[in-house]
Amino acid sequence: MIIMKNLTKFLKLFIMLVLSMAIQVATTGAQQQKLGEYEVKAAFMYNFLKFIEWPDNAFSDYHTSINLCVLGDDPFGSTLDSVHGETINDKKIIIKHYYDIDGLEKCNALFISSSEKERLTKILKTLSGLNILTISDTKSFAQQGVLINFYIEENKVRFEINQDAVSRSGIKISSKLLNLAKIVHDEGR
Repeated sequence: MIIMKNLTKFLKLFIMLVLSMAIQVATTGAQQQKLGEYEVKAAFMYNFLKFIEWPDNAFSDYHTSINLCVLGDDPFGSTLDSVHGETINDKKIIIKHYYDIDGLEKCNALFISSSEKERLTKILKTLSGLNILTISDTKSFAQQGVLINFYIEENKVRFEINQDAVSRSGIKISSKLLNLAKIVHDEGR
């Protein structure tokens, strides 16, 4: 009888331990998958910069850097650090983080986090006429005026470009990049 009770306790503990380990492995796998998604998005953003032509007045740092900014909660973690300091067309990439709209005029490219969903209209109004490449990964942000928006299709990262927003931005996007994108337009158009 005592042996049976101890065996039952042991089995319960063993089952709880196995379940706990399974949950931990599943959570770690989901975190790694999410991280992989943002590594791909960071690589895309770095490559987007190669296919963008800004007007000459878009660079305030004497044409020496491209300021790639993140507004709101940063889903990239340390992933964007890998492009910090890289150069494109003799311009060094500088990563900056913002939690408020003050100072965004210093950005050449701006990733708008999904945490900014409630403020998107205000953000885009603030950026109007500033020649800033806006990027996001939130559903319908492109149709609301963000230039490039990531989405997932068949477990792959894809992107859409709002042609209307591009026309308003003063930025030129290479036809090579446009050919790879899903072209969308402003809502209600």
